[in-house]
Amino acid sequence: MPTLHFKGKPLVQNHHLVVPFSELEAAKSRGLSKTPSLHDNLIIEGDNLKALKALLPTYHGKVKCIYIDPPYNTGNEGWIYNDRVNSPMMRDWLGRTVDRDDLTRHDKWCCMMLPRLKLLRELLTDDGAIFVSIDDNEVHHLRALMDEVFGEGNFVTSVVWQKNDGPKNTAAQFSEDHEYLVVYARNGPNWIPNRLERTQAMIARYKNPDNDPRGDWLLSDLAARNFYAAGRYSITTPKGRVIEGPPAGSYWRVSKAKFDALAKDRRIWWGESGDNRPGIKRFLSEVQEGIVPRTLWLWKDAGSTRHAKQELSQIMAAEAGTDLFITPKPASLLQLVVRISTEPDSIILDSFAGSGTTAHAVLALNREDGGNRRFILCQMPFETKEQEQKKENICESITAERVRRVIKGVPKAKDEALRAGLGGTFSYFRLGKELRKQAILDGKDLPSYEALAGYVFFTATGDEFEPKKMKPPFIGTSRDRDVFLIYEQDIEKLKDMALNLELARKLGKAERKKLVFAPTKYLDQEYLDRLNIEFCQLPFEIYQRATNK
Repeated sequence: MPTLHFKGKPLVQNHHLVVPFSELEAAKSRGLSKTPSLHDNLIIEGDNLKALKALLPTYHGKVKCIYIDPPYNTGNEGWIYNDRVNSPMMRDWLGRTVDRDDLTRHDKWCCMMLPRLKLLRELLTDDGAIFVSIDDNEVHHLRALMDEVFGEGNFVTSVVWQKNDGPKNTAAQFSEDHEYLVVYARNGPNWIPNRLERTQAMIARYKNPDNDPRGDWLLSDLAARNFYAAGRYSITTPKGRVIEGPPAGSYWRVSKAKFDALAKDRRIWWGESGDNRPGIKRFLSEVQEGIVPRTLWLWKDAGSTRHAKQELSQIMAAEAGTDLFITPKPASLLQLVVRISTEPDSIILDSFAGSGTTAHAVLALNREDGGNRRFILCQMPFETKEQEQKKENICESITAERVRRVIKGVPKAKDEALRAGLGGTFSYFRLGKELRKQAILDGKDLPSYEALAGYVFFTATGDEFEPKKMKPPFIGTSRDRDVFLIYEQDIEKLKDMALNLELARKLGKAERKKLVFAPTKYLDQEYLDRLNIEFCQLPFEIYQRATNK
């Protein structure tokens, strides 16, 4: 498979592995839940690379649909690449604002995307799919990166979205009326999107001019252009006229025997005169429920960029002419994405959350069908140097504020459901301290018990950490082992903590493997082996996952 090479790739190839886990700290006042929870709808403020890594212990392999809208790298956004890498030279190069004058902006964009795509893949369910909005500036690089991360065999399609509802006559060459949604699945060949409901206009095309007791039907052409060896034969109409064969360059789509059987079953229509070229009746009662999604999404169905800006301005009660967010997406576009790729209890992740459209779309669909889908949004407080200088925290002031308003209701909204409020809750979290080895060595910035428990459990087992099942020192169970953590967020107490004989005997019977994290141990390996205990000392390195995972 061809691979994409770009400046900085060797330094970011495995960067996702060395990104430290961070604690997630609840900001209760900014959410709409009585008790903040990582199992609620989530908005996470902070660098999305760190946020994705912090989500792994709870959401590894749990996300059914991922939608991202990364910087298009047109040269006009002025976005900031701020991931940490080891090389001071690379830090200086990557940390600068990316604009049109930056001749390496495509390399930086690839450096930014590669580790994020790798973490996103880890969060996706086996039957999940990822949708990436992009335009012509980076679509070719994106396809190459996603082939490398997801596998070229897992490419599903590129949807073309008609983003403009009218031409831009000010364009120098062409009015750019479309963008793409590049779609990959974790298991592409076996991924089947949900069908969409037939519209009333589609249903109205079905008629019953011959009063067939089987109900309304739609005429399907008997002729097709695809070669069919058995599709060249003459047909005699009920009026006796002989049709020597299909039109030039085409073939009858069924054999003579199949045609005769259809005619006997009154599934052939000759027109009201009984002498027309025949067609096949397709009964509404027999067609598959819903229609397969198409790769061309018109603005009439998916909304336009103009609609998106109007929608956001209406929700945020912005003054006319105020550009709250440069490139919001319409809720109808995201509703299409979520509708075809999720079930009513699915989790949807957007790690470039922007104006919060994904949350809006999820809540709207839940209200529509009674579903319990959950969203996870990740958004940096600042996307540009200018926002950082002005301390404009767009995650709180735009992303979360929009979600608060659509939940509670937008009084002047045109949509009745939005006026009343879509309902729901969400918890707001910020990225907290990094879980680093040095923190335990020197006793500074020690992680909380739950944060450390989630980290060691996930890195040891690869399974989801469920804090509600925790009964310290027991922190969770996987297929082949129980995991324990002997720890307190106090350096003085840690100095005296150890896996000793009394504690080892309390951990339970020897039949099941036990993995114990502790500052030290006072037992020899032979005795631990008899109790089926595997000891891991804190401060820890990342523990290798169970070999059978």
